[in-house]
Amino acid sequence: MKSAFQTVALIGKYMNPEMREQVLALARYLLDRHVGVFIEEKTAKQSEITGYTTLHINAIGAYADLAVVLGGDGTMLTAARALVDYKIPLVGVNRGRFGFLTDLSSESMLDAMERILAGEFNIEQRMLLTASIIRNGEVISQGLAMNDVVVNKSGLSRLIELEINIDGQFVHRQRSDGLILATPTGTTAYALSAGGPILHPTLDAIALVPIAPHTLSNRPIAINSASKVEITLIHAEDAGVHFDGQLNMSIQQGDKVLVERAEKTVSLLHPLGHSHYDMLREKLHWG
Repeated sequence: MKSAFQTVALIGKYMNPEMREQVLALARYLLDRHVGVFIEEKTAKQSEITGYTTLHINAIGAYADLAVVLGGDGTMLTAARALVDYKIPLVGVNRGRFGFLTDLSSESMLDAMERILAGEFNIEQRMLLTASIIRNGEVISQGLAMNDVVVNKSGLSRLIELEINIDGQFVHRQRSDGLILATPTGTTAYALSAGGPILHPTLDAIALVPIAPHTLSNRPIAINSASKVEITLIHAEDAGVHFDGQLNMSIQQGDKVLVERAEKTVSLLHPLGHSHYDMLREKLHWG
């Protein structure tokens, strides 16, 4: 049977001593089925894997039909941002803790890959956010996030004051530790721990979740994903913008952060039978 994918790239969680055997097992499995294999170069170097073609993570999309990410959600987020221009699907094998994005278990990895290679899968599009930092009318920096864009204070500074406008309409000012702007995917990440709602990943929405607001009436809200959110830093001793908790940029008083839906999406591949509700029930220990 011809495989649904001719070339597969393997991306592993760095500095994980157990990753090597998982990556090698999957690589051997794919080669036995006449599927081409690339291994992301840092994964190969950290795991001391030789004998396979390696590629920089930013080059994988030009050569592979599918990327398999072995790690936690952080590894998946890094891969998603790096490969977003290529539109290749990503499938995740959970080697982290929660694994909301990496839904295959290590134990079921090879069985799941058998079904995926046979074409038994669904592909789901996940939205991203783009944020521009504007200072004195000029864009000084931009970033992309699959989970969330967070504007917040540093660990030791006092509350910051933000002004929020949506589609040119004033919403409110808030004093808080910060504000999370989350995609539906990101509502099970930092936004969830801050008391935000869980949005189904197919919804076209953005959740705005205040972090420890000084006024308890400041509540999370969900808005249409076509909306443009402008956040002005009114007062802060030390503040920054964070993308998926991985990329950080400093901002200063008077800066504006413009957040909107990105034009590009990330394709996540799930074996047939995957259920978002089953995943929530398992990860959040619902009855």
